[in-house]
Amino acid sequence: MIRTISSAPIAGQKPGTSGLRKKTSAFMEPGYLENFIQSIWNGIGGVQGKCLVVGGDGRYFNTKAVQIILKMAAASGASKVIVGQGGLLSTPAASHLIRLKKADGGIILSASHNPGGLDGDFGVKFNTSNGGPAPEAVTEAIYQASLGLSEYLILEAADLDLSNVGLTRLADMTVEVVDPVNDYADLMEKLFDFEAIRTLFSNGFTLAFDAMHAVTGPYAHEILVRRLGADETSVLNATPLPDFGGGHPDPNPVWAHELMTKMMQPDAPDFGAASDGDGDRNMILGRQVYVTPSDSLAVIAANAHLAPGYVKGLAGVARSMPTSSALDRVAEARGLECHATPTGWKFFGNLLDAGRATLCGEESAGTGSDHIREKDGLWAVLMWLNILAKRQISVAEVMRNHWQEFGRNYYSRHDYEELDATAAQELIDELRQRLDQMAGQELGALTISAAEDFSYKDPIDGSITTGQGIQIHFIEGARLVLRLSGTGTSGATLRVYMERFNSGPSGLESDPQEALAEVITACEKLTSLRQRFGRERPDVIT
Repeated sequence: MIRTISSAPIAGQKPGTSGLRKKTSAFMEPGYLENFIQSIWNGIGGVQGKCLVVGGDGRYFNTKAVQIILKMAAASGASKVIVGQGGLLSTPAASHLIRLKKADGGIILSASHNPGGLDGDFGVKFNTSNGGPAPEAVTEAIYQASLGLSEYLILEAADLDLSNVGLTRLADMTVEVVDPVNDYADLMEKLFDFEAIRTLFSNGFTLAFDAMHAVTGPYAHEILVRRLGADETSVLNATPLPDFGGGHPDPNPVWAHELMTKMMQPDAPDFGAASDGDGDRNMILGRQVYVTPSDSLAVIAANAHLAPGYVKGLAGVARSMPTSSALDRVAEARGLECHATPTGWKFFGNLLDAGRATLCGEESAGTGSDHIREKDGLWAVLMWLNILAKRQISVAEVMRNHWQEFGRNYYSRHDYEELDATAAQELIDELRQRLDQMAGQELGALTISAAEDFSYKDPIDGSITTGQGIQIHFIEGARLVLRLSGTGTSGATLRVYMERFNSGPSGLESDPQEALAEVITACEKLTSLRQRFGRERPDVIT
């Protein structure tokens, strides 16, 4: 029986760069999830006769949310929903399934790297038929639909058993429960030289992969252990938990500190890596070596041809504007088209679909290619293993050789979390008002050459996106970027990105914070961050 439930718009249901993210308790309020799902249906022109993919990272409320979405899809006339067994699907696997099954889109349940649990965060994101996050025109249509919502439709039915793979029915809708891992693992086997990586492991190469009690545990076990032959103990924290074991599933040196400590020892494994809540981010480590996401992207661009799926080379590359320009240097040397986009994977979609980019990446630990339309944590790990297997050198040697060839872009991000949102916005607004007067201003040892509020014109569809972050260039070859994050759920997160280029040959292995000392000083002189927010230091440094 289909029920029509009277409702009304709920404030704050405007999707951000990665869908709608709120506290779990907010999504659990009566009608909150239902309102947003109905807004998605209305915003995309309905789901009558359509095929959808549904799944999530297994965080608290994931199971119940999947059941609600299935019943709402059936009530609105969807013909079929493909759902991951137990309601689980990593974000990369969901993107692949949408493309593989030629679905009309999908609902991904995740707040990515944000904490889970009843007191944690939850998120809902709509991906379009190309497998990628909905572009701004679609998210705006969804938001407008939410503002005029008066009712939602839901099927009155018992919950489905999603524990077994196979076909079942929910009223007139087919529900296909699929293994969440196999199709994705098969794709990875086509892209990378699994035989070379198996040989690497058989010759004694050691690995530590931290799944952070998030969704990639089963994927890592299937691929790294079962298909590639890594030792069973190589995958750490492999069981997905609703609260991620009480941890923060963000693969960076702060939240993956146990792995960092392990990898900084003289007898550490040869290679270390981690992924986040929904499996789309990564952290790369060697023995006593941390590889920044920006450097990882540049190394992959320079070596992707070593993997079978990319042996013909790259059509082009793209990075988010705050990501370091290390990628640009590889692109220039290789004769590749290079794009700088706003933050948010959705901005890469048109470039990938049009064949203008093969490889994309963000400094926030997201890297991926045109194999799907999302960033992909395990893909990045496998690319690194492929590179190491082919080059037969250590991670440290890979980095040393890369910097000697291309120079080094010293780079760091400082995050100030849970700031007063009004005060944080006031800082950005003040900087915007001063942009025209900044050129020539001396900030300690550095002098500003140019300043802008970054905007982007999509080269494919001509759409223009403005207000994407304050970007400041210095005469001395340094850069400073300040922007407010769109992925938090409490207060505001101010991200400060600092970069300085060293062409070498000396000083290439200096500590990044020391190499960036003058940029850090310039930032404080420009913004008075410590005094303004009463913070002695950033909450997170990566």
